[in-house]
Amino acid sequence: MPDHQTISLSSPLSLVTAFRFPLQSAVARREVAIGALWLLVPFVGWILNMGHRIAMTHRMQHGLPAWPAWTDYRSLLKHGIITFLGMVEYHLPSLICEMAALHFQSTSLHALAAVLWIAATLAVPGYMSHYCFTLDPREVFNPLRAMRRVAEGGTAYWHAWSIAIAALLCSFLGLLAFGVGFLLTSVWFWQVAGFAFATVFTETFRLGAAQHPQCDPPAPDTPITP
Repeated sequence: MPDHQTISLSSPLSLVTAFRFPLQSAVARREVAIGALWLLVPFVGWILNMGHRIAMTHRMQHGLPAWPAWTDYRSLLKHGIITFLGMVEYHLPSLICEMAALHFQSTSLHALAAVLWIAATLAVPGYMSHYCFTLDPREVFNPLRAMRRVAEGGTAYWHAWSIAIAALLCSFLGLLAFGVGFLLTSVWFWQVAGFAFATVFTETFRLGAAQHPQCDPPAPDTPITP
């Protein structure tokens, strides 16, 4: 397969295109391997991988190839932390509810905590693609706006979820390689899921450079900072 990017956010979203996206070229596969190695560093590696997905999507939304994106580690760490804090904010009500459920031994509160957790998880993609495009933290910390975007995503949003869940299930095959392979397949899964949701929201809300000709693409070596 050639080293240039043939699958991008403008490609029709399908199981095949999403699964192939992180593996479509030598440079793409190398970046998956780098992400897997970073997972050996607890927490920091996970945050950097989050920032890497932000960088990849940002580059594609501004008319650049997704790779190389392992270039500015300070920015990757920054954007990974911001999006992680957004996840914490969205899931915090569920965590508080679960603590109350354990304290009061309440089945109803356990159920409510589960519902809140699912709702928070469904809302997270509602801010990711917009943050990737603008790199503005205000896009992250607004759950109501994220939920509205999820609703506007319609059936395409649920199509992205079906792809993400399929990729998640496939990623567990990496455990067969003495567990080490799971490092690679988990990074692959995250990139497949990120690509699927970014494709849906970039098209739905016209976030790409083609829809915003006034936004000049950043130079390939320019750090992705707000």
